[in-house]
Amino acid sequence: MGRPPVLPKKKKDGYYIEIRNKGAKSGTIIIRDSEQAMMQAAKQYETTKDVTILGKHENGKRVDDGRKKAKA
Repeated sequence: MGRPPVLPKKKKDGYYIEIRNKGAKSGTIIIRDSEQAMMQAAKQYETTKDVTILGKHENGKRVDDGRKKAKA
């Protein structure tokens, strides 16, 4: 039979942020429907965790809206 191929997961449409404990190598990715909701979540977590804003994704790909990857 063999092993099934492993394909990367396609990202859902929405705004992505990554939160991780300070000093950690990996974190958790959170999806929000609107940019305002994403910024609110980033503000909520920034006091205790490292927050990286990954931006907007549509059709499984990142949408480049002229902004660089920001770290809050």
